[in-house]
Amino acid sequence: MTVRRATVGGHTHEFPSLVELLAKASPARSGDVLAGCAAGSAAERVAAQTVLADLPLATFLDEQVVGYDEDDVTRLVLDTHDRAAFAPVAALTVGEFRDRLLQWAAAGDEAAISALAPGLTPEMVAAVSKLMRTADLVAVGRRTRVVTALRGTLGLPGRLASRLQPNHPTDDPLGVTASVLDGLLHGCGDAVVGINPATDSPARTVELLELLDAVIRRYEIPTQSCVLAHVTTTLRALEAGAPVDLVFQSVAGTQPANRSFGVTLDLLAEARAGALELGRGTVGRNVMYFETGQGSALSAGAHLGVGGRPVDQQTLEARAYGVARHFAPLLVNTVVGFIGPEYLYDGRQVLRAGLEDHFCGKLLGLPMGVDVCYTNHAEVDGDDTDTLTLLLGAAGCTFVIAVPGADDVMLHYQSLSFTDVLTARQVLGLRPAPEFEAWLARMGLLGDDGRVRELAADAPAARELLAAARP
Repeated sequence: MTVRRATVGGHTHEFPSLVELLAKASPARSGDVLAGCAAGSAAERVAAQTVLADLPLATFLDEQVVGYDEDDVTRLVLDTHDRAAFAPVAALTVGEFRDRLLQWAAAGDEAAISALAPGLTPEMVAAVSKLMRTADLVAVGRRTRVVTALRGTLGLPGRLASRLQPNHPTDDPLGVTASVLDGLLHGCGDAVVGINPATDSPARTVELLELLDAVIRRYEIPTQSCVLAHVTTTLRALEAGAPVDLVFQSVAGTQPANRSFGVTLDLLAEARAGALELGRGTVGRNVMYFETGQGSALSAGAHLGVGGRPVDQQTLEARAYGVARHFAPLLVNTVVGFIGPEYLYDGRQVLRAGLEDHFCGKLLGLPMGVDVCYTNHAEVDGDDTDTLTLLLGAAGCTFVIAVPGADDVMLHYQSLSFTDVLTARQVLGLRPAPEFEAWLARMGLLGDDGRVRELAADAPAARELLAAARP
């Protein structure tokens, strides 16, 4: 075991394992305090970051955070590692890697940054993120290009897509439909129209899939639908012949955490194959949708690494991206403030986590989105979510999630509203996905200035949509 040391303020701090070094180097968050792995002081955090900056990047190929023999996520990451893609940065330390990324970002070299993805491990990108300030995370994320497609193309420069989330506390078809049409009239839904069902009933899942499919087909909308049921429920829906566009599943960064979700890598592969067989894409074949969130492994008691030591929640979150990357998803998003203040206490921690997650996911080659959200008992408010949304838009975030009025009446948490998405696009000069933008123009929902009109009630197609939403 290698004990690494650094002296700060006349005191020498020791880090006897890679697990502890990464944890102590993490910016402060309540989840790491809960897990018992956080730095005990700002001085200890600086000492850990100093040691981490001098650590060779290749160390992460030789030393494991979660053991290879006991964890299939570790095996997946290391067995699929692309050494040729890693070669341009293989000789660098973590600190030098940070400097190189910032140099490429400043030069606008998207190709150099984006090509690294197959050669990077989750622990590498987690490590370098711990050395970055907010502006660094934004600058590199903005220059990291990940493009995916099914019926629309996501991740292109100058675009910000959105998931239209029409949740309803009883899955009432009329309530769901009204929310769908409200979102469409506000120019939202180009990433996906995705419902969190109130129950995981296979029959209800099929009913909701058929409802969304009918709306998409009736108005020829170039988007995709998803009912965020458990992957086993979606498999049953596939067997029943349901119109499944995207297979959804929450994933985590350790094998025990995924087991707590009732999911295995083989199960994900089976579901992906089933969705691909339907051939429902028109411009691409990315058929998976994953959600993650810092603290999920800890909440499942599945956060321990080598030697039984607790792994920090941000490193475990990055490992979840290692799972998602293997299945070539259309969409991945972190529900950044959803679990609660036990894991991300206040607006500052939520903001930092959202930018870290976006940065790490993009650097690993994922079409990364963020649910800019918080629970009502957290020390977070709308000003915090406004700030994070605008920073994510500047950072090239693939998509954000929006619900009617920013209040999810089924999941009981606060997210973004449809108008928040419009504001971010207008302030930052961003546009919807190109196919969806063209559809908005055809429907009379887009003005000559490229902005979504306010309900565009004078357009015949918009009047039809509005009429369909009324009882």
